Amino acid sequence: MVDTVKCSAASSLNLLDGAISQEPIIAPELDTQKRLAADPLEPLEMRLEAYEDIVESEVGDTSLSRSRNIERSVGLRQIYLKFEGGNPTGAQKDRIAFAQALDALRRGFDAITVATCGNYGAAMAIASSMAGLQCIAYIPEGYHTRRIHEMSYFGSEIVRVQGNYEDAVFASRARADADEIYDANPGGANTAIQLKAYGEIAYEIYDELRDAPAVVAVPVSNGTTLAGIYKGFISLYRRGKTSRIPRMVAGSSHNKNPIIRAWAKNTPSCEDLSPDRIRETPVNEPLINWHAIDGDHALSAIRHTDGWASNASDRNMVTYARMIREKEGLNALPASTAGLIALLEKHRKNPLPGDRYVVILTGRNQ
Repeated sequence: MVDTVKCSAASSLNLLDGAISQEPIIAPELDTQKRLAADPLEPLEMRLEAYEDIVESEVGDTSLSRSRNIERSVGLRQIYLKFEGGNPTGAQKDRIAFAQALDALRRGFDAITVATCGNYGAAMAIASSMAGLQCIAYIPEGYHTRRIHEMSYFGSEIVRVQGNYEDAVFASRARADADEIYDANPGGANTAIQLKAYGEIAYEIYDELRDAPAVVAVPVSNGTTLAGIYKGFISLYRRGKTSRIPRMVAGSSHNKNPIIRAWAKNTPSCEDLSPDRIRETPVNEPLINWHAIDGDHALSAIRHTDGWASNASDRNMVTYARMIREKEGLNALPASTAGLIALLEKHRKNPLPGDRYVVILTGRNQ
């Protein structure tokens, strides 16, 4: 197994700063589609067709690669890394952002609102701008990231909110109700669209492996990504495409996520944590929350597939991000290694059988 190494805050910060957008964001050959999709004077049918071209060309279909070097280090064969860093903003959030911007455009909305601490806001800002829609991003006042500048660059209105992420969600939803704005927050009326968009990850894994793997390990915060991947595999299995449904595995920051806590304590549903006991760090911020909005969906997926969930320390997440970079050449956001840590900690305690194991990763700054 990988030896955990000590690293100071100063030495770990060079691994952080979150995911970063590709350059250019969208391929130059799609300039005509970008112009058409964002132009309110063009017919809606043409705008939708152009936007769909952008989504199909640029979002999803991310790489799935076998990590032979990591396999040798940890003594587990056939570990595959599904690297979401290939999306326009370097994160899986692009999948739901572009899906909802397309839905908003189709339904005649002029603006989209979302609460964010970084990656989702950047994804929503870019997706909205390309659809000619205004993006209104609600951000906790204490949070600072270069992604805020990215949101502003793409024309988003930034609204600072006192409190934490959950307070920002509440404010964003209130704005959506008051001004008839499209609500792109998790746990709302558009949850089905979000889960379907993340279900595409399952279809892409199937396209590469031609069956479901034994396990899909996912870093979790709200739980939406894990729940969506599970629903994708349910659909594949019901249609006879796969011989099984993979065990769903969740990893998150140590004692800072309701999904992990609920699984460990075997409670029937996720229970809110005490907000004043949650401490954010540059490493764990993408993972932690006191209220997992889609947590019960994720918890159900873990239990129905005989999966498991476990915590990951900041030190281990930084260590594994470095390992992935050095052994496989992928620049993974440290927080996104929480699923890999949950998988390998299980293997360390009770060796897993030879099979195929898929780990979801998000990209970070080069």
